[in-house]
Amino acid sequence: MEFSQCINFLLTSAQHKVFQEVSTRLAPYDVTPVQYGVLLCLWQNECKTPKEIAGKLQLENSTISGILERMEKKGLIQRQVSPADRRFVEIVLTEKGAELKEPILAIVDKTNEDVLAQMAPEQQEALKAALRTLAGIGIDY
Repeated sequence: MEFSQCINFLLTSAQHKVFQEVSTRLAPYDVTPVQYGVLLCLWQNECKTPKEIAGKLQLENSTISGILERMEKKGLIQRQVSPADRRFVEIVLTEKGAELKEPILAIVDKTNEDVLAQMAPEQQEALKAALRTLAGIGIDY
């Protein structure tokens, strides 16, 4: 099979290109693309525990632990014992993590716009719909 026909090659190549672009644009804030995902979960109040964050981002629990540790060292988040159940740890934003919301969301929006600019609006929506289908992700809006 030709590379240009191999879905794995096409998805991997596209994902790498987008990942590199997002990484470059987030670098001045010392935030990685996956750390942005964690921050987004917290900014939207969708997840509070490491397990919830890992589930939302489709990451292994062992992977999220290291990500959260690095984010805590950067002063973006804090881990605290859940007031509702002391057996659980909750992740909360620090002031520094909260202050990054507007600039980082603007960067991600602009990156999405720039990456998709070469496609007509209906192609953009078709691509996103196809990727959601492949990933098994429903629409949350």
